[in-house]
Formats: sequence, C-alpha cells, structure tokens
Amino acid sequence: MTNVAETMVEIIKDAGVERVYGLPGDSLNGFTDAIRTSDGVTWQLVRHEEAAAFAAAAESALTGELTVCAGSCGPGNLHLINGLFDAQRSRVPVLAIAAQIPGPEIGSNYFQETHPQDLFRECSVYTELVSMPEQLPRVLEIAMRTAVEKRGVAVVVVPGEIFLAETAGRKKSAPIRATRSVVRPGDDELRQAAEILNSAKKVTILGGAGTEGAHERVLAIAGRLKAPVVHALRGKEFLEYDNPYDVGMTGLLGFSSGYRAMESCDALLMLGTDFPYPQFYPSKAKIVQVDLRGEQLGRRTPIDLGLVGDVGDTIDALLPLLDDHTDRKHLDTSLKHYTKARKDLDDLADNDRNREPIHPQYVARLVSELASDDAVFIPDVGSPVVWASRYLEMNGRRRLIGSFSHGTMANAVPHAIGAQSAFPARQVIALSGDGGLSMLLGELLTVRQSKLPVKVVVFNNSSLNFVEVEMKAAGFVNYGTQLDNPSFADVANAMGIHGQRVEQPDDLEGALRAAFDHDGPALVDVVTAQQELSIPPAITAEQVKGFTLYAIRTILSGRGDELVDLADTNVFRRLFD
Repeated sequence: MTNVAETMVEIIKDAGVERVYGLPGDSLNGFTDAIRTSDGVTWQLVRHEEAAAFAAAAESALTGELTVCAGSCGPGNLHLINGLFDAQRSRVPVLAIAAQIPGPEIGSNYFQETHPQDLFRECSVYTELVSMPEQLPRVLEIAMRTAVEKRGVAVVVVPGEIFLAETAGRKKSAPIRATRSVVRPGDDELRQAAEILNSAKKVTILGGAGTEGAHERVLAIAGRLKAPVVHALRGKEFLEYDNPYDVGMTGLLGFSSGYRAMESCDALLMLGTDFPYPQFYPSKAKIVQVDLRGEQLGRRTPIDLGLVGDVGDTIDALLPLLDDHTDRKHLDTSLKHYTKARKDLDDLADNDRNREPIHPQYVARLVSELASDDAVFIPDVGSPVVWASRYLEMNGRRRLIGSFSHGTMANAVPHAIGAQSAFPARQVIALSGDGGLSMLLGELLTVRQSKLPVKVVVFNNSSLNFVEVEMKAAGFVNYGTQLDNPSFADVANAMGIHGQRVEQPDDLEGALRAAFDHDGPALVDVVTAQQELSIPPAITAEQVKGFTLYAIRTILSGRGDELVDLADTNVFRRLFD
C-alpha cells in the first residue's frame, strides 16, 4: 500500500526537488518518514522553522526551481511565516507543507490548533486545507503549478492522519517544471513606446530584478538611446558588470549619480523593476514601464505608458522601432558624475592607517576582492546591505541575494544554509549584522551539523546600526539599540566552527583569507565603527532638520560624547586624510 505522504514525496521528486527544509514534529511524522524511505529526497534539518523557509527561498533564488519547506502543526508551521513572506515578496517558487492537528478536532480549540490556510493567505499565491485523502495529489499538483508559474509561495495544509492514509491512486500529472513563453506587448503599444523614447532628448533606464537574463539586450537598448543605466538593488547583480552605461544605484542605499541621472532625464524607461520609493522618481519625465506583471504598472509612480512583457522579449521587439540617438551629452554627464561618486565611495573603503574601529566599507571591499569569481553574497538587512550594495563587485557569475523586498533581520545565515545546501562546492558568504546573527544564532549549529562550508563575516558594531541611522535622521536620540555582544568568534569556536575576531584593520585581510581557505564553516567577527553613517543620495530638508534635532537632543540628554564619535568617524577622517 502506498500512502499519501509517499505519493507526495514522489511528486515533488519528479519536479526536481532534492531536499525538504524543516524541523520534525509528531503531526509531520508521516511526511518525514516518507522522505526517510525515499530515494533522492533528503530531509535538511534546521534549528528554527523560520530558517527552513529562508533556506528554501535562497535555494530557489539561485536555481529558479521549486523548493520545499515543512513545519508541524500549530507553532511549528507558524514559525515558517517570516521566511515565507520573504520568499513571496522575492518572487521565488516555494512549497510549504504545513501539518495540521487531527482533522476531526479542527474547530474545537484543540492543543496547538491554528488555521494555517488563513494565516498564510497574505504571503502566498495559493493555500488550501486538505480535508480528505482523495484531495491528494490533485491539491498538491495545483499548489506546485501555481507556485512555479506565479513565482510565489504555495501552502498545503495536511492533518497528520491524512499523510498515513492510503493514496487515492489518481494518475500523476507530468513533472511540474516552469514553462518558458515569449511574452511581449502588442505592436500598437510598442509603437507608442518608440514614439516616447524617440522624441526624448535625455533617456534614462532604471532596471531591476526583471532584467535577469537580459544583460546584453539592456546594453543594446541603452546604446541605441545613449541612456545611462541606473539599477535598483535587486538589479545590481544583473546590470552592474561589463556595462559602459552603468551609473550606479538609486534609492536609500544608492549613489548620488543614480539619483541625478533619473532626476535630469525627460524620459525614463523602467525595465522589470518595482522600485518602491516614489521620492526618487523623476518629477517631470515621461515614464514607460515594462513588467511581466501587469498589476505592477504605475503603482509606484504615475506612468505615461505601461507594457506587459518579459524584459528581454520586449527589448527584442522594441529595438527595431528605435532611432539611434547621437547626442551623448546626458549619458556623458551621468557617467562623469558616477565616476566622481564612485571615487568618493572608494576613498572611504581603506585601512585608515590601521586605526580602530574598522570602517565597514573596508570590510566589504576586502570581501569583494578576496571572494571567488562565482561567490554567492548574502547580506543581512540593515547596514550590511548598504555596504554590500556599494562595494561588492558583480561579474555575471557572482550572485547577490537577500531579503531586499521583505526587509527582515536575520536572513543571512538561514539564506546561506539553502544556498550552500544546493551548491556545496560553491563559496557562500553571509555578511551578517551582529543583531541579525544573534536573532537566529542557533542556525550556526545547523551549519556545523550539516557540514556546510558557509563563511560568515560579522559586522560587529554592538548596535542595531541602521536603526540608529534612521533615528538620527528623524531627530531621535538613540534608544534601545545597544547590543552587549560576546565575541562571536569564541561562540563559533565553542560550536566547532573556525572563528577569528578582528579588531585592527591590519589583521583583517589575513583573517578573511584564512576563513575563505578553511575547509569547512568559518566565522570572522569584525569589530566595526558604530557611528559610520550611510547617507542616501538625496538629502531632504527633513533629514537635515532631523540630524540637527538629534544633535541638540543628544547634548541635552548628557550624551554629547556620541557626537564626538560621530564626527571622528565621518567628518574628521575625511578632512585630515
């Protein structure tokens, strides 16, 4: 007799799934036992279900394929929710198996009872409760197909006893893999786009994650339009490298050059981006937006024309309609501005004559220089994302993934678990904040137990640093952000992981080389400057006012020494170097 759980495992195996991330529990026993006895699907144990969902999201981001995580009833699968939100907002296909209490007890306030089909509805493209064995495998196949085609999270809720029921024997569908279609706008819409772009004197391109796989075609249209290319954070890995039109990133983490190239244009071509900050869009330009998802058109800023299509397919159809622009003034001005902005940023990423504390820019620069050509970089949300976005160099083979849309702390190490599990021979580097690392610190044990050679670089500034910057900008005195950390290197060594603490800049390169060369997991705990400021490309009057209020309130609260540290880290260094 084949039971429901065994049929489920067989179907996900046919779809190319090699592992399921999770934490076992009694309501999940039928499913985990089916994995134990299967041929080709393994159980990847984590210490917290949130990490299971993160890991599945990271593997999917790198492979483009469906991945799976699982949680037992009640609190078990409830822990998945933050990682599933991250996967949903990053648009990667993830299937979550959420075990449920015994079916006859649903609705009775039974021990550990929750209603996952309601809880997960906001962070999924499909969610369904299985009430009888006859619903499977049909519901599972629908869930998988929806996750793959809509690139999102699907949740199947299964009471524990149904896993053990005899399978209904329904014929399986063909293996569920993503389809590939040519998707482009209609001819009339393409002609309208060409009219807008041909009549513009200064065109700027803004590209995001939707430009994946379209690098050469974006360069082709940029060359035709003589358009500088600005990228959103999720477009960095796909657009920044080998790009003579690149003028950097825009947004809260970006460069002044990216902001200026957009603000000064008279036509903006948005390619596969859902860039969320309206204050960074141009105030007067005509805007043409291309996106595979029509519901995203115009939702961030008013547009003049929206086109539904794959970025590469749309460019292929649009290029023959575009005039070859000859005026390079806008492009050359933008490139010149970018060269200066890039130099100003690079000047900050130095050893600083071996002075303590270490500047985080220097850490990120060295990591980039020492990492392998196909490294996977995974920064924690907060200041590590700032330094990663500004100093990690992409080359078409390297990957940069993170919680860039959901923006949750503690993503770096759990994401790294999924990335390294999928690619055991590839260099995976987690750029962890001290707050993010400590939030899911137990996942270092997962890394050790599973013998995953993840390299963890900790930006240890003893604070929730990005929160402090936000407080300063809003005029608040820092409060509740201090972290009393141990030596994370000592913690790592106690866990059986190679760990080294670095407090002086001269010691950093050697420590990173030793960690990257180590045959197994390694952690480098770098004591970095707490008062380092990450300034957005456009400083608003409100932010200037906020910093002024912060300074006044800090002095009045008797904490004026913070201002001295702030000036020493960010002002005096620049004046006297």
